Amino acid sequence: MTQTSYHQFCPVAMAAEVLGSRWTIVLLRELLAGSTRFNDLRRGVPRMSPALLTKRLRELEMQGVVERRLVRRTPELYDYVLTAAGEELGDVITAVGIWGQRWVETAPSLDNTDPTLLMWDMRRCIKPQFLPDRSVAIQFIYSDLPKAKANYWILAAPDDPPDVCWVDPGRDIDLFVNCDLRTMTAIWMGLDSIARARDDGRLMLVGDTAIEGAMPDWLGRSPFAVYDKRAG
Repeated sequence: MTQTSYHQFCPVAMAAEVLGSRWTIVLLRELLAGSTRFNDLRRGVPRMSPALLTKRLRELEMQGVVERRLVRRTPELYDYVLTAAGEELGDVITAVGIWGQRWVETAPSLDNTDPTLLMWDMRRCIKPQFLPDRSVAIQFIYSDLPKAKANYWILAAPDDPPDVCWVDPGRDIDLFVNCDLRTMTAIWMGLDSIARARDDGRLMLVGDTAIEGAMPDWLGRSPFAVYDKRAG
């Protein structure tokens, strides 16, 4: 139970005591998306301090929502795995996300851009079947960010899940994607399109023409992008 109790027998109030702490629902979103290692969870919640992440994981473990499993003893390494109770929260978190996609206004959503989180989410939804049957490197350049934070790389290969690099992987690039962070975030969220952004000059693609042409297929979008905005 969180430090603040509603002192009500209502199941909604009791559930809120477990789920209502700052960052808890966002952390559960990342666990439900498949992250299990501490460092991977940090990438999914990049603005959450390591100390607070540790605290929330311990709270969820105490509540029977998360189980900590020892992977290696020296040095210690753990997986954080959802229990049956945690897995059952999938529909709850999805419903919250759908509501946010539909009813939270577009402008505030796009004011909260974060390149690390965007790229971490994007690499999960890359569809390698629409890329050439070989190792592929795609560089994203966010023109509105400082040089030290402007470059990210998506790597995809036939036998490995797509990955994201925060530093130059030192290999030939198949496609350069150049735009501002807000534009790519809007595309990812289903609030904009690749075609519209290119027509407006906000998105430039340079490189392999086959990979360029297939970008609407291999890029994927947020799982919530299929839900139309009802707020302005």
